[in-house]
Amino acid sequence: MKLSTKITVSLVLGIFFGAILNGFFPSAVPALDQYVLSPVGKGFLRIIQFVVVPIVFTSLIVGFLSIKNTEKVGRLTWKLLTLYIFTNIIALLIGMATASVLKPGAAVGDVGKLSAQEAPEGQGILDWLISIIPSNPFEAFSTGNLLQIIFTAILIIIGLRLAGDKGKPFLSFIESFHHIIEKITGVILKLSPIGVFALISSVIATQGFGLVQKLIMYILGLVLAIGIMLAAYSLILFVCKVSPARFWKSFSPTFGIAFGTASSNAALPVAIENAQRHFKMKDEIASFAIPLGTALKRDGACILQGFNALFVAQLFDVKLTPLLIATIMISSIVVSFSTAGVPGAGIIMMSTVLTAANLPLEGIAIVAGIDRLTDGFRTLLNVFGNTANAALLDQWERKAATKPFSKGKMTA
Repeated sequence: MKLSTKITVSLVLGIFFGAILNGFFPSAVPALDQYVLSPVGKGFLRIIQFVVVPIVFTSLIVGFLSIKNTEKVGRLTWKLLTLYIFTNIIALLIGMATASVLKPGAAVGDVGKLSAQEAPEGQGILDWLISIIPSNPFEAFSTGNLLQIIFTAILIIIGLRLAGDKGKPFLSFIESFHHIIEKITGVILKLSPIGVFALISSVIATQGFGLVQKLIMYILGLVLAIGIMLAAYSLILFVCKVSPARFWKSFSPTFGIAFGTASSNAALPVAIENAQRHFKMKDEIASFAIPLGTALKRDGACILQGFNALFVAQLFDVKLTPLLIATIMISSIVVSFSTAGVPGAGIIMMSTVLTAANLPLEGIAIVAGIDRLTDGFRTLLNVFGNTANAALLDQWERKAATKPFSKGKMTA
């Protein structure tokens, strides 16, 4: 049985198992979750996080330095950032349009409120920009701060290029370490169906579906917006001569882990492996674009922040003005780049957007209870967008490479 099939089966079984526990054996849930499901799930997340930092660091160095032309590195970076911003704007507009049409905030009764003093605080935009620069690179590695790790890797890449032959021993070490981490990742992935089963069972068993009934329009609207964005990506891939069916098939294990763990970081090692072995993406693109996208590309966060801001405005009868809408859009896009690739990060960053738009922070409490139920869908979109943008960049480069020899014919 293929890994993607095993992950899909474990997801379905986990949902059913969690629902049965919550519906028929509620008294057994606390002990079973505390001593079995939660430890197994957390253990899986920790062991897969074990390879995330070295994969990001070594992939970027190996990927960047495999591109001998410095001008090409800059070109790839600007192409990728252009794709990120373009697709982020599409995701944000879809999220806000869905909330405007369905009006989920108007359908919610008195679910409960949280005082503004108790609302979690997000990081300011300027503080976030400054925090990308690590004061201690070893601290960046120990805390798993991917943006700081990427910044460190870029500085080392510059140093290696300037060092010339004297930097080759270090580069050989990095390449060897990269291959070792890839082998370790292959072993860890064999445990993924067990980890995914435990994680999804824990969520369903402990949270149940009580709050879902009160916020059904909110959940349906958010999932619908995510589904529309997935369809938009499939259309973009098709128009750019990349087979959506082949793309889905190649990355299905990645999407399964993303949904089950609600962590873009956890899906990173699988995404790189799927890109290189199954999708046949150029190694230099896969090892460069996917780690960068894991740290920056958050279509799910864009949809969440735009959707939630309008949800809160509807909930508290705040009139939408052009200035308010513009503030929501700008802050949502910036915040999406700074959202961590771990479960629950989107809700924490929600306070930044609400504060920027001068919307009540009390709305955070209403959606916080069901955040984990929708987090898997958003993470799936985050990872889908990351890998899709890498595939588009790969196709973009292939088209550019064939231009001198043909009349722009693209290869899928």
